[in-house]
Amino acid sequence: MKVLVRAAVLTALCFGASGVSGRAEIIITPFVRKAFASQKTLFTPATVDKQTWVVGASATWLTSSIIGAEVEFGYAPRFFGQDRLNPLTVPGSNVTTLMGNVLLTLPVSMTRESLRPYVSGGMGVLHAGVDDALEINTIDSNMPALSIGGGAIGFLNNRAGVRFDLRHIRSTSKDVDTGTLLMEPRLGFWRATIGVAIRY
Repeated sequence: MKVLVRAAVLTALCFGASGVSGRAEIIITPFVRKAFASQKTLFTPATVDKQTWVVGASATWLTSSIIGAEVEFGYAPRFFGQDRLNPLTVPGSNVTTLMGNVLLTLPVSMTRESLRPYVSGGMGVLHAGVDDALEINTIDSNMPALSIGGGAIGFLNNRAGVRFDLRHIRSTSKDVDTGTLLMEPRLGFWRATIGVAIRY
């Protein structure tokens, strides 16, 4: 919860900073994304699908200068699958993310009406849910998460455009790897999308 509050405050501060940076616009992007290269260190026999679908939407505040911010929600309805060695693991479990990100992009004075490339980074909450028939290996956990990525946004007219996006989302953990003494992520994956951007 503390991480979610921090992400909300960070996003709000970026929104405020954006408001004094000249012309600003709100961009809504519904998406169906492909998640890939998933990895987990969760204590569950459930496997992760190396390629699965994520649905969601983002609301982005973008100025004509270099800074912007966004709030993004994503839901992967079948992120976990059944372990062949444990047939009681129930497929259909899920992963949900709620992230607040800061965007740095080229100013409109440079890109004009062409694609505006950007990089993004932020933090938020990742929820993982896993069930099994005997309720032995169930997981219902909210974990702090980090997000980093980039992409480009371009518009075909005053309202509609296209957005390309690639990012990596991973949870963080208080578990320490005794071999490296480093904090290890419990769950992480990459996401890629080409979606419609709606400007207001």
